[in-house]
Amino acid sequence: MIRVIRVVMLAPEVHPYAKTGGLADVLGALPRALARRDVDVTVCMPGYRAALRAAGATTTLARVHAPVSSRMEPVEFLRIADAPIPTVLARADRYFDRAGLYGESGTDYGDNAERFVVFVRAVLEWLRTTDPPPHVLHVHEWQAALAPAFLRLNPELYPELGGLRTVLTIHNLAYQGRFPSWDWHLLNLEARYFTPEFLEFYGQINFLKAGILFADATTTVSPRYAREIQTPEFGEGLDGVLRTRRARLRGILNGIDDEEWDPATDPLLPAHYDARDLAGKSRCKAALQDELHLDRRAEPPLFGLVSRLAEQKGIDLVLDAVPRLLARSDAQLAMLGTGNEHYERSLRELAGRFPGRVGVTIGFAEPLAHRIEAGADAFLMPSRFEPCGLNQLYSLRYGTVPVVRATGGLDDTIDEETGFKFGEYSGQALLESVREAVQAYANRSAWREMIRRGMQKDYSWTASAARYSSLYKSLAAGAV
Repeated sequence: MIRVIRVVMLAPEVHPYAKTGGLADVLGALPRALARRDVDVTVCMPGYRAALRAAGATTTLARVHAPVSSRMEPVEFLRIADAPIPTVLARADRYFDRAGLYGESGTDYGDNAERFVVFVRAVLEWLRTTDPPPHVLHVHEWQAALAPAFLRLNPELYPELGGLRTVLTIHNLAYQGRFPSWDWHLLNLEARYFTPEFLEFYGQINFLKAGILFADATTTVSPRYAREIQTPEFGEGLDGVLRTRRARLRGILNGIDDEEWDPATDPLLPAHYDARDLAGKSRCKAALQDELHLDRRAEPPLFGLVSRLAEQKGIDLVLDAVPRLLARSDAQLAMLGTGNEHYERSLRELAGRFPGRVGVTIGFAEPLAHRIEAGADAFLMPSRFEPCGLNQLYSLRYGTVPVVRATGGLDDTIDEETGFKFGEYSGQALLESVREAVQAYANRSAWREMIRRGMQKDYSWTASAARYSSLYKSLAAGAV
């Protein structure tokens, strides 16, 4: 029996080196939790300009050449000197020395297919040089999903990796890495694999589909989302493929970094508190109201919202429900986010209509996100779909009552003891749930008990890391 499992994780972003969303937070925290369970984890990501700057000192591990189309592209592998978990950057400045990770000004880079083919092929070349090689290669999202396919379809290129088992984690099925058929030459795969049985998807190449088909195991980030994505409503066109692979699909709930997200010690907060003493939370609320120019003369329920401004996140429901809520109550809204220009403009207009009651910050700032989690009384997450969600877990940790739609990980983590849920995707359903929260807020002693129940929940990575560790061991033993 293998005592220590060697795992290499491939991911397109990792906190604190490069981040666009919750994926980076997962890759910043999960490996540390696994390391406490005798899993030897190394994390590898592209050497973006931002990542190289954030990394500081590095040492060179290897220099390889990655096959892409008819060329061999040079890639250097650099280990970050002071990373808490071994973290490696795949440096290829032609592809990654850019202002953005995947694009700029809302537009994807036109060569993203080539960029991530180079990344994956280079990683496999690097792993050939490791001695001993890892037991498991755990890939995250479409940007890394070609690795299982390359290993299975080009085994002659990777004889040293014949025993390597693979795991794919789908963090959001809506992002699949679809590219036009004329990019097929980049993959160096036989034409017979560009068919519906393999990587072809309605005339396009689908990187994520490749991972689903060829990974030894596929996970996603909550049990309910694992069920949902096997249905036409949530399957994004891949529900049939996922149903054929259901025996290898499981949902493992994401956790949070409970050291970084701890209201008792968080250095980004103006005051600290815990479930036993909530006085500091009141001071955080007052400070947030001052920061966003909200009226402090009353004691209104303050709702928080930190989100990408995208259709998935239910922003259309917020724009429908919140004006009606504010017209009939003294509630307030503190909002932080960026994304769709229409939503940005509409939220600015909402703040203009309700001065002193709505504070909107367009953009993203990690310190303000922490202050909203701490200063708000309740937190809105009316998502159309939500694979797991992290903000509702941060909210529970910070004593901020979640108001969520019952979908994906939101349904798995919030119940009537700790928050408010609604089912129908409509502004009216959100409004009714928010009004229920406003009424509950009026009973301050009962509200404090709800806060304490939420704060006592354990959504750290401990339980989820145990499930991943068990999966790795089963794969390494040939049991999956």
